[in-house]
Amino acid sequence: MPKIAIILGSTRPGRNGEAVANWVLDIAKQRSDAEFELVDIAEYKLPHLDEAVPPSMGQYTQPHTLAWAEKIGSFDGYVFVTPEYNHSTSGALKNAIDFLFAEWNDKAAGFVSYGAVGGARAVEHLRLVMGELKVADVRNQVTLSLATDFKNYSEFTPAEYQEGALGTVLDQVISWSNALATVRAAA
Repeated sequence: MPKIAIILGSTRPGRNGEAVANWVLDIAKQRSDAEFELVDIAEYKLPHLDEAVPPSMGQYTQPHTLAWAEKIGSFDGYVFVTPEYNHSTSGALKNAIDFLFAEWNDKAAGFVSYGAVGGARAVEHLRLVMGELKVADVRNQVTLSLATDFKNYSEFTPAEYQEGALGTVLDQVISWSNALATVRAAA
């Protein structure tokens, strides 16, 4: 059974992402075809990338990088929960992704985004990054609008259809995580 991380990609105080990530986890845990775990990047307190050697070399030296690598490497796939800031993902999430390389390789990723236009532009950028990290990103995504899926732009109240959209993302991430297991085993 694949192990899937739900990565909370915001560290901002008062962030909307915490409610979104918990919603994803609550729905995911109703499934029996994968194990799910919430991974909050804020808990890792990653500074700006401070490794002297590029991550693709796999020569991590900092304790925070080693802990982050161990956590991320333990998963078969990911669901990124990302805000949209200035037509992109959060700097904190991009920084956390950039710390590692091999730990991401040959795995699957899906996206749950939120923002003025559902966070769609943040996911566009993340898809480009995933390609460089050899991550297979799935087609479907959940886009949550601050205007319609949040009361007063802060209280998370997702439209009913969003649960179905999330189910499709989870189906795809699990399917691709299982399919890529043979690739990971060969590596």
